[in-house]
Amino acid sequence: MTSQPIQPKDAACAHAAARNDIARLLDILQMELEASARTEPPDWALVAELQKVRHDLIGLVGFITGIDRESVEEFLADAE
Repeated sequence: MTSQPIQPKDAACAHAAARNDIARLLDILQMELEASARTEPPDWALVAELQKVRHDLIGLVGFITGIDRESVEEFLADAE
């Protein structure tokens, strides 16, 4: 079985669908961050969850940009 090459229109549709899904997932993440900010007092389980999300997001940013993990972490440290 041979696969058909992806046509530009198909790639454009797939790209748009992926962008839409990512935007919706980011919206959910933002809602969860806002909800966690209202948790008083925050507990260590919540902190651990946020640290895991942070760790995964650093990996994602590195993956999509080609920037190494250490550089992404330095970038975050510069903002503090």
